[in-house]
Amino acid sequence: MNGLKHSMNVVAGIGLGGLALTWSVAACANLVVGVAGPMTGEYASGGEQFRKGAEQAVKDINAAGGLLGQKVDLVVGDDVCDPKQAVSVANSFVNKKVAFVDGHWCSSSTLPASDVYNDAQIPQVTVSTNPKITERGIQGIFRITGRDDQQGQVAGDYIAENFKGKKIAVVDDKTAYGGGLADEIAKELSAKQTPVVLRQSITAGEKDYSGLVSKLKANGVEVLAYGGYYQEVALILRQAAQAGLKLALIGGDTLTNNELVNAAGPEINKVIFTFPPDPRKNAAAAKVVEALRAQKIEPEGYMLYSYAAMQVFADAAKRANSTDYAAVVKQLHNASFNTVVGPVDFDAKGDLKSPGYVVYRWKGNNYEYVNK
Repeated sequence: MNGLKHSMNVVAGIGLGGLALTWSVAACANLVVGVAGPMTGEYASGGEQFRKGAEQAVKDINAAGGLLGQKVDLVVGDDVCDPKQAVSVANSFVNKKVAFVDGHWCSSSTLPASDVYNDAQIPQVTVSTNPKITERGIQGIFRITGRDDQQGQVAGDYIAENFKGKKIAVVDDKTAYGGGLADEIAKELSAKQTPVVLRQSITAGEKDYSGLVSKLKANGVEVLAYGGYYQEVALILRQAAQAGLKLALIGGDTLTNNELVNAAGPEINKVIFTFPPDPRKNAAAAKVVEALRAQKIEPEGYMLYSYAAMQVFADAAKRANSTDYAAVVKQLHNASFNTVVGPVDFDAKGDLKSPGYVVYRWKGNNYEYVNK
């Protein structure tokens, strides 16, 4: 009997030890967050900006002791700026039990992916600018940049004020981002009683835009307002130059990408674009900028916005003392956050309360503010 009792105690000890081990592993399990964008494909350099910003943020969070006692692991999702692939990425993030999503980059990806995150109760901070993203009543999505109806107004105002008497065309690439931005620019030009001689759409990803160039030339277009990504801009400008057409081109925030410089060649100096105030100049970003440059990474474009998205999530989780969806979302809607891109406050829709866009011009390998 004593032997049986001893055996039962051993078994009980093993069972309790197993439970203790299971609890210990669960308690020490790392917190998983995701970053999503076009990591391959035509817009991979934009995705690379986004990924590097997220990686540096996670690195800095872990160096400071992690988040709520846990180290943070980053998983990367490649949506190739394709809506179907974006849904696949979103579902994989759900399966990996990510606590937060930094992304997506393209509006056409963010729109369908956000429905998946909403169903799974995963908070998301995006840089996608299509207004529809925050107009659907989703409580857990936030936008750390402005919207196309805001930057479209700035671009339209700039064209109306600085290209008076010039013949203007408005062109888009049929994407959710490009079409939305072009429509907003056209709307503002109409409000400013500035005529548009050509409103045209092209198909993104093609290599020959000679048909568009011919129409631009036939209509005597001098200023091209473009809604779309940087790859097509380079091709249009080069092909216009070959046809003897001198164009000024004004576009949106995706034209911050340094790959445009290589693709456009000397035509880069004709490119003007809207973007928020350069976060690299913020005092709050100085240490992060220094750390990235020490790695020979220039924090251009959306890199620091991706970093800031991770910052606001981490700060919200700390304030809530939890990564629970409802607790984090409540903080994101009600708190103010100090980030590398400046103070961040979200409204009831998840948009920035004080968005800002300014106008830049490419000069050689760098872009700089334009003084109106």
